[in-house]
Amino acid sequence: MNQRKSLLEQIDFYLVTDSELSKNGTLSDVKCAVGAGCKIVQYREKNKTTKKMISEAIEIRKICGDNSIFLINDHIDVAHAVDADGVHIGQDDMPINTARELLGDDKIIGLTVHTINEAIEAERNGADYVGLGPIYNTATKKDAGNGIGPEMIGDVKNMIGIPIVAIGGINKVNCMDVIKNGADSLVAISAIVCSDDVKRETNDFIDIIQEIKQCSI
Repeated sequence: MNQRKSLLEQIDFYLVTDSELSKNGTLSDVKCAVGAGCKIVQYREKNKTTKKMISEAIEIRKICGDNSIFLINDHIDVAHAVDADGVHIGQDDMPINTARELLGDDKIIGLTVHTINEAIEAERNGADYVGLGPIYNTATKKDAGNGIGPEMIGDVKNMIGIPIVAIGGINKVNCMDVIKNGADSLVAISAIVCSDDVKRETNDFIDIIQEIKQCSI
């Protein structure tokens, strides 16, 4: 396993950017989250030009440095242009094997999954981790569907050996159940980017996640 992929074993809180929800701007959110200890950042941007995304992604790459994994959502061309650590793709995006051919074996590829079978297939096809959700109902992603519940995390955990990142309607109240059920990491978009203090909120999530993981050892 290469150095960047080995960092997947250390992830706890997972930042996904959202410029439309952000109070302070994407670059500020990333700086604050990484400053709080966030080890993985996904740049998700749906409405900007490729030129603008590349410009912004270059700056985020610098912020992440050597200590935080930097992924691009969907846009493999942007990931390649800025030498990101990899991509996160959805069920309806480019197939994993095609993405792997374009990016190479050293890059990280994450895949969104909703069911046990999708998770098993993701691992079989070479995904480095899965994003499982939505765990709870969420308004952040309009086409996410109904929440599958935290118990599903444990069911998936029993069937695959790659990390599970939980996403969808997660906050500081319900995140404990998410980790207790076996998630290696979690995403809480609104709770972070809508906050007045991104660094504090990120640090709070990291503290909660690490405490529960320590108690589970």
